[in-house]
Amino acid sequence: MKQLRILPFYISLLTTFIVFSQQEKDTVKTKESYGIRVGIDISKPITTYFEPETKGIELIGDIRLKRNIYAAVELGFDEKTTEEDYLNFTTKGSYLKIGANYNAYKNWVGMNNEIFIGIRYGMSFFEQTLNSYTPNVKGTYFIPDTVNPNTEFKDLTAQWVELIFGLKVETFKNLYLGASFSVKKMMNTKEPENFKNLYVPGFNRVFLNDMGVGFNYTLSYLIPIVKKKK
Repeated sequence: MKQLRILPFYISLLTTFIVFSQQEKDTVKTKESYGIRVGIDISKPITTYFEPETKGIELIGDIRLKRNIYAAVELGFDEKTTEEDYLNFTTKGSYLKIGANYNAYKNWVGMNNEIFIGIRYGMSFFEQTLNSYTPNVKGTYFIPDTVNPNTEFKDLTAQWVELIFGLKVETFKNLYLGASFSVKKMMNTKEPENFKNLYVPGFNRVFLNDMGVGFNYTLSYLIPIVKKKK
């Protein structure tokens, strides 16, 4: 009987020890890294491989400010030759985008992934070269002749805002794969006379109403600076 009375005491003591140990274990696991994450848009070299008329590189970076808030920046270079119905032109230039991301994903213990929404302000400095164009004389008796003016338009600029939806997954320790989709709205652009900027580095194709879209796939690495408890 005495042993039966002592048994609940040992069970209670063991339960207390397990709970205390688990709390200590969780305290260690729930520390989160704050640091600088740098990487590259891997979709750029893939696109270049399949489309030789397109060249470019984009570097990305972000820094964690608060638990779910990140300051972000992207900078890059684009060179693209575009073939339209009546003209052929080459766009070349650099761009910079700055903004912030909000991580809406609630991670489990030990995880550090993101499903985020972000906003960017972008600016681009570029030049356009009109390689050739064919006058639109459809419906007339004239035979269209292709003209090759090789006219260069330099010192062009553009500014825009974009809304981004994306995710980042930690595949290995501090190594992240990411993907995102963005919707863009042109705010201001300097265009040459009698020629519209149909493609802008960093903005991509300019559609009707000065709207645009973008996709990217990224590989990045987190450089931890400090670790904070959840």
